[in-house]
Amino acid sequence: MALPLVVGVDGSDSSLLAVDWAVDEAARRGLPLRLLYASLWERYEGAVSPDSPERPSEEVMVENIVGSAAERARRRNADVKVSTEVVPEEAVDGLLRAGRNAFALVTGARGRGALKELLLGSVSLTVAARAHCPVIVVRGDKAGLAGTHERILLGAGEPSSYGEAVRFAFDEAEARKCTLDVVRAWRCPAHETADHPLLVGEPAHYHEEQASTLLDALLQDVVVDHPSVRVRRATVEGPARKVLLNRSAAADLLIIGARRRHGHFGLQLGRVGHTLLHHADCPVAIVPQRD
Repeated sequence: MALPLVVGVDGSDSSLLAVDWAVDEAARRGLPLRLLYASLWERYEGAVSPDSPERPSEEVMVENIVGSAAERARRRNADVKVSTEVVPEEAVDGLLRAGRNAFALVTGARGRGALKELLLGSVSLTVAARAHCPVIVVRGDKAGLAGTHERILLGAGEPSSYGEAVRFAFDEAEARKCTLDVVRAWRCPAHETADHPLLVGEPAHYHEEQASTLLDALLQDVVVDHPSVRVRRATVEGPARKVLLNRSAAADLLIIGARRRHGHFGLQLGRVGHTLLHHADCPVAIVPQRD
């Protein structure tokens, strides 16, 4: 049985956009969809006697949120199998637990809490930085959300950290029948000169060649396994976060890899990931590579 695509819902507009995106993704991938509401509302709700006929207002609200999200998903695509789950946990803990048996986790960019004005909600950021399955944060402009560019963008990192991300990107492009752009950013350190023994001639040429060689190593095996995917590869000078941010405006999904160090419980997300999750013009997928 296929693992579900799990979506965090909380009633916010952002989470409803995530539901819409996830329904389309579940249909493309042939996956069941699970809508998850996680909250410790019982802890914070005023005490209600067990014999009282009144139901806690928060309980009623949660049922309405989950029920409305499920109905929205079914209206969008009746062929996608939809289930719901309400768990008495903090949102981050509930999503991370669900991610242990999920194809991927999908979240909106902002929640309905007191800090919803932030560029990226703390729940989405923490889940993206700690989950051991792919996490897609649904954000961006209308074109990116609607998938009208017909283009997936993969930010290429070191082969040791990006095997899972590369496979995810090729599978996604194949499911969408669209082009896959694979981009490797490179920089020529200011202190390097042509006097360096490895930099005979133009220093920039050396670094560009190194970036091209890395792309070859990253793609050589997976290209053979996905002959139908149209791949456009590029090496671009500049900081990776800026290069990918600029190119996100022409993509339907931006994918990067992330290392997950065993036994490390802090946030495991670098500057590139932080920047893209806060500012990209399309949904962002963080695909973990475990040590």
